[in-house]
Amino acid sequence: MRKPVIAGNWKLFKTSAEAVELVKGILPLVTGATNVEIVVAPVFTVLDRVSSVISGSNVNLSAQDCFWEAEGAFTGEISPKMLLDAGCSHVIIGHSERRQYFGETDETVNKKTKAAVAAGLKVLFCIGETLDERESGSTFDVLKRQIAGGLAGVPESDLCSIIVAYEPVWAIGTGKTASDDQAQEAHAFIRGEIKGLYSAAASDAMRVLYGGSVKPENIAGLISRPDIDGALVGGASLKADSFAALVNAAQK
Repeated sequence: MRKPVIAGNWKLFKTSAEAVELVKGILPLVTGATNVEIVVAPVFTVLDRVSSVISGSNVNLSAQDCFWEAEGAFTGEISPKMLLDAGCSHVIIGHSERRQYFGETDETVNKKTKAAVAAGLKVLFCIGETLDERESGSTFDVLKRQIAGGLAGVPESDLCSIIVAYEPVWAIGTGKTASDDQAQEAHAFIRGEIKGLYSAAASDAMRVLYGGSVKPENIAGLISRPDIDGALVGGASLKADSFAALVNAAQK
């Protein structure tokens, strides 16, 4: 059975003091959630502080991005080994906002994914279509391309370190959420692509999360579907009570 994952992407929010306050608020609310992989992803500047607070708890630390080189003349970048040094166990790669605003491509996602896995990090591997792509009927073509390109050259033995996050771009921060049926359809397609590229065993083991305006009010319906293994959460992860509600819903 696949262990569900609830990951909070804090995006460009929370100063150091605010991040510590938030995670201190989350911890006592999720102590009983032993059957859920809980992840929080603050900005780079507060990783070390948050790591100190969650040390020894059931909450894992993720970064929101990384570079594919270990070191060098790459001003402004952070390497996987630096994330490990800051206390991270996970990293988000390929988020639609990175693709939209910062020129992320399937090729760079692939390079980052392989570097992160090689360093020992778990990767939250993000894919998803825009509204135009969905309305034109090309959702599955987009997902197929992103999976094939982003995982090119990744051996099946490394898939245990990769968690797919399906995020329809039209549902991120808009208040719109894919219906349970739409989300399940996309997740089943993703699982089928993994089976085709690798094996049935790899497909069955792969955890696939939904992301896109996930809230306590809609999480139960989403995670009740057979191919949805949790959520990558944005806004609802910025308050301790709403994030804990998501974690505890997944625990049930």
